[in-house]
Amino acid sequence: MKKLFFALSLALMGGLVSAQAYTGKGDKKLQVGFNGWGYGTGLVGTFDYGLSKIVSVGAGANVYFSGYKDDNKDNNVFIFGRLNAHLQQPLNLPKEWDIYPGLDLGVLHDGFGLGAHIGVRYFFNNNVGIYGEFGNNGSLGLSFNF
Repeated sequence: MKKLFFALSLALMGGLVSAQAYTGKGDKKLQVGFNGWGYGTGLVGTFDYGLSKIVSVGAGANVYFSGYKDDNKDNNVFIFGRLNAHLQQPLNLPKEWDIYPGLDLGVLHDGFGLGAHIGVRYFFNNNVGIYGEFGNNGSLGLSFNF
């Protein structure tokens, strides 16, 4: 555990100068985190791809361990597509920061799931950052730049 903490600390501390939260067209982000509210409590993973300076599309999956819809174990996975509008450039934010409202639309067992969020990302260096998405399907975690 100490080695993992040390490695993560080094990754987060290295190179504040080159941090870039969103670069626009061709930008690729992988996010992993904890889903603490919405359709349940569990883990989330998302991938976003930048189409322009403002718009990105992506996909994701949530796996819930508790609190899922109707306490039915068939409802413990939410697979979705997502659309985000990045406000870094319109709001003239520092390059380490990005604020993005977005929508998630997907399948929750045999029905549809819809999520709306306002997200914020901060990158410590060019590769690693943190994020929070707040809404009816929100999460907190790490963001990775590719």
